Order: sequence, then structure tokens, then C-alpha cells
Amino acid sequence: MAAEAPPAIVARGLSKRFGALTAVDALDLTVQRAEVYGFLGPNGSGKSTTIRMLCGLLAPSAGKIEVLGCTLPKDAEALKRRIGYMTQKFSLYDDLSVRENLDFLAALHSIKPAAARARIDELYRQYRLGELADRLAGTLSGGQRQRLALAGAVLHRPELLLLDEPTSAVDPQSRREFWDALFDLAEAGATLLVSTHLMDEAERCHRLAILDHGRLVANGTPQALMQALPGSTLSIECPQPRRAQALLERLPQVLGVAQIGTRLRVLAAHGEERALDTALRDAGMEARITPVAANLEDVFVAATHRLRQENGG
Repeated sequence: MAAEAPPAIVARGLSKRFGALTAVDALDLTVQRAEVYGFLGPNGSGKSTTIRMLCGLLAPSAGKIEVLGCTLPKDAEALKRRIGYMTQKFSLYDDLSVRENLDFLAALHSIKPAAARARIDELYRQYRLGELADRLAGTLSGGQRQRLALAGAVLHRPELLLLDEPTSAVDPQSRREFWDALFDLAEAGATLLVSTHLMDEAERCHRLAILDHGRLVANGTPQALMQALPGSTLSIECPQPRRAQALLERLPQVLGVAQIGTRLRVLAAHGEERALDTALRDAGMEARITPVAANLEDVFVAATHRLRQENGG
């Protein structure tokens, strides 16, 4: 039996400080080969800073990083040709055509002309760029620019692809097509680390880490995280949802409340349904309370609530 491949990414105690600000705080992370691993968190949670350290663009303040067997930041130069990096901001040249952008990247990666032509033709077909080859990148739509950026990031067939909020500026159909392309890459053996603040995208990942204020607050498969949710998720119907929300948010056993249409979605400590019903009725509000299945947003609310409690917030 073949030995199991070592992880693609291992980080231990990874921290980054900018003066008095701790952007990443003692992060432990393991990403296995050929998996789609997600970073879920709001803006400012440390996702982008972590990705920049993992690809050797930013030196950590503390901790150890090993990526594809390379120790960072010492081996950052050797790692460059083995990874791809795609940012949320389009990073290719607006005043060059699609063809010229890809030709330029092939030259940067020292791909021989014949091999470059064959690979670019393959990417034209794979990402529907052939009919756009002579268009200036600056004239493309959001979805077209995203396909070009992905083609550029994988042109040299990287073993590891790091994507920082890659779908922030595209429509739902383009997002779906983009994720199909990511799973094709993973099936072909590439490892992907994708940061997002979108819950539906996080649910697509094989495993994910939830970050908040630079700290890892949850880690596992989406299904396992939802099953281990430390609380109950409830749907509450009542005639005055805004008034009910204001009341519920003041109760200590309530971790989070959100209005979804005409209903409230409430994350509360286990076994507190009767207490919530009593509080609403005492305030003159009739309510129907129904348990519902947890989702990743509930997991995120619970995890970040726990962090605030630990920090005395």
C-alpha cells in the first residue's frame, strides 16, 4: 500500500503583527493534498494576510510554515513555480489582449513557445476564452475577467492554487461555473485554498476554517461543523418580528437573531425554546417556535460569539 502523501500546507503558531495590530493570531492549519479547503470569515478576519504568508509574499511575525515540502519564507523563491495565486482584484493587464496576457505569463514561467501555444489553446477551450483572444482584458465582463484570471493562475499547472475572494465581483451563474472549474482542478490532483465571506461558497468546500479577528474559531467539514453546533436553531413566527427581535437580542441565552422574510431565525442555547416563548408572551407577543436545521451561518455566529465571550466582549 502506497504511503499517504504529506499535507500540502502545514502552519503552526502562525502570526502576523503590523505594529500594535495582530492580523493573524497563532493559527494552526493543515491542508491535505487535492482538497478544496475554505477560509470563511468577514473582511478583516485575517484571510488575505494568511494567504499572502502561505504563498511567500509576506513574512510571518511568528510561527512555522511548510508548503509542498518547502519551508517559508526561506524557500519562497523555489515555491513560486509550484503554486498559483488569484486575488479578488483583477491583476492582469487591462491594456493587453487575452492572448497577450497569457503569452506574457507563459514567458514569465519560462514555458517554451510550442508548449505555451498548446497550453494556451487548451485554456481557451477549458475556460471559453477562444472567442475573446483578441479582446483587451479591460473590456471584458466580470465573469470573463474571472475566467481569464483563473486561466492565468493555472497556466503553469500549479500543484497548489490559492484564491483570495475570487468571486466577489461576479454574478451567481459565473460563480457556479467558477466553482465547477475549481472542482475539476481538484479532481485532477491540485490542492485549492479558497477564501470567502459567502456561506454558500463555504458549504462547497471539502473542509474549512472559520477565522475571526485573526484567530481560528472553528475547523472541519461543513457537515461536521453544523452537526456539532453548540446550540439550537429556531424559526420564530410572530406578528411583530422587529419588536420580537429587539427583545430576543437582550436575552442571555440567545446567541444570534436574524430576520428572514417575515420570520426570525434564532440561535439559542440548547433547551431554551420554552424560555423564549415565555419571554415573548410576557411581552404580549404570540409566537410559533419551530426547530430548524443548522447552517454555516449559525456555526459562524456561535463560533464568533464564543470568541467575544473569551475576550470579555
